[in-house]
Amino acid sequence: MSNSPLTMAADGGPDDLPRTLRRAREERMREAEQQAAQQAQASVPAFGPAAEPRASFIDDPERVTVTAIKVPFAKLMLFCLKAVLAAIPALLLLAVLLWLAGQGLKAYFPQLVHTQIVISFPR
Repeated sequence: MSNSPLTMAADGGPDDLPRTLRRAREERMREAEQQAAQQAQASVPAFGPAAEPRASFIDDPERVTVTAIKVPFAKLMLFCLKAVLAAIPALLLLAVLLWLAGQGLKAYFPQLVHTQIVISFPR
């Protein structure tokens, strides 16, 4: 398990991050290594193994502003088509639930006004 606070996909690894986030993470890691090296040189123990300081990025969160997302048109179009297809069963289920709610209201409150729209064509 890694010490990174960023959750990454199991198959993607650390290279799945956008370039800006990857550069920022690498810069933080370099700074932490430099600080650790400076601390190790400054405080050499008189005896015993030198303890390695751990870099904790959780205590120092970095704010990031996303300014652009580059997505190829074909992939964006495919995503939108999938979203539309996924919405059809949801809309059908919503229609059924609303119809059942209306039937339930009509059964428990028969005094409610029942409105019906009738469209007729003269012969």
